[in-house]
Amino acid sequence: MTRRTQLPDKLFFKIGEVANIVGVKPHALRYWETEFPALRPKKTRGAHRQYSRRDVELAMLIRQLLHDEGYTIPGARKRIRDLGRHQRSSPPEPRAAREVALRAELLGLRQQLSDLLDQCQAPEQQPAGSEPVQVTVHKVVPVTAQRSPEP
Repeated sequence: MTRRTQLPDKLFFKIGEVANIVGVKPHALRYWETEFPALRPKKTRGAHRQYSRRDVELAMLIRQLLHDEGYTIPGARKRIRDLGRHQRSSPPEPRAAREVALRAELLGLRQQLSDLLDQCQAPEQQPAGSEPVQVTVHKVVPVTAQRSPEP
């Protein structure tokens, strides 16, 4: 497999695409996820992996250390730590931060609407000491009957 050094202009990559770019099989990438804490692709609802550009670059570095330079897994982990690439502390993407803010706002609105619905469905509070009003129907008059004005 030939490795491409130029990454396509995409935000996310599937595991098969990353495997082709990096030059390893998908099972190797899944194994590296268990050994290198910084390599954590996002997972969709269907549990499909979505690698970011940073994940792909890290996978390329891991492959270079393991295959080209002959490091062991612990040695590569230490080398990545020395390079400062061992943490996932990069700032969130602006699009992701915006979505998180929108979701928080929507959840707040949802709570407010739920509270209003509860207030509408709750029985009206009676003033203390007042008896409930009781209505008795004595006679039913059909609506179609014409009434004459009373003198």
